[in-house]
This record gives sequence, C-alpha cells and structure tokens, in this order.
Amino acid sequence: MKETMPSKENSCNFSGIRPAMADLSWPPLRVCGKNPAYANLLSIDHSGMVSEMTAITQYISNENRLSAELCPLARSILGIAMAEMMHLQKLGELICLLGGNVDYTARYRGGKPRMWTPRYLSSPSGAREMLLADIESEKQAIAQYTAHIKMMDDADVNALLKRIIADEEYHIILLQGLLAEM
Repeated sequence: MKETMPSKENSCNFSGIRPAMADLSWPPLRVCGKNPAYANLLSIDHSGMVSEMTAITQYISNENRLSAELCPLARSILGIAMAEMMHLQKLGELICLLGGNVDYTARYRGGKPRMWTPRYLSSPSGAREMLLADIESEKQAIAQYTAHIKMMDDADVNALLKRIIADEEYHIILLQGLLAEM
C-alpha cells in the first residue's frame, strides 16, 4: 500500500463567487456584416499579449497563489477572472460573426499571426505587486480597446467593446480598493 502524505487543506471557500462586472446590460451580439479585418483586430483582444486570455490566466494564477494566505483577496481576484471569461466568450462570438476563427491566435496587421502563449504572463511574487501589475494590465486593455474602437466603423461591435471597457474600469477601481486595504 502506498503511503500518502497529509495535506494542508485550503480553507478558502469559493462558493458563491460572482463575476465582478459593472452593473450594465450587454448590448446585442451582432455585426453590420462579415469583416475579416475587424475579426483580426478582435483576435488581438481575444488572444494577444494584452488580451482577455492573458487576463484570465494571470488572474487565475494570482488567485491560486493567494488563496492559502489571503482568501478574501483571492475571492475578489477570482470574481474579476470570471468577468474576463465572459469578455473572452463575447469576443469569440463577435469574431465568428465577423467571419473570423477563434483559434487563440492574434492576427496583427502586416505581421505574422501569433498563437497565445503563457510567456505573456507576469508572475510578481507579492500580493501588492500582483495588484499593481493587474491595474497596469487593465489600463493597457482599455487603451487597446479604445484604439480598436477608433479603427472600426461598426456601431454594434463598438458598443460591445465600450461595455467591456466599463468592466475594465470597474476592475481598476476594485483593484485600487484592494491595494488600499493592504
């Protein structure tokens, strides 16, 4: 019989966690028509270096590393990750509606397509550093979404991106509050 080592049980309870999102409705998921160039722009938001895929993975990594010692902080981080998952899903739907493919590849104009990689993540060691990095990532996402809105002439797509920006701004407020509590 194989002997097992006793494990330290994680007492952080994650039941009841809800996505940390702005209290706004979602605009309808629709597009003016197929547009591969717009699908490519959204592929960057979906799976580029600054993307929902990166945000989700970064937040889950932070939550995992914080849950044993800082459960309330880990619970908040998980709520933000859940909101980012919803963004990823909605962007994926838009990409498909625009005629693109959801294959975790960012298609940069004039450049080689790049598949998402965990090399996009940063792994700060302390909780304070994690929160600071997360705030900076949210700011970068807002700047990227704002630039993409200016590049697309599709009111429906832009409405969804503006709704995502509202969540990202809300995340900054939450993260700043968590930072102030430290």
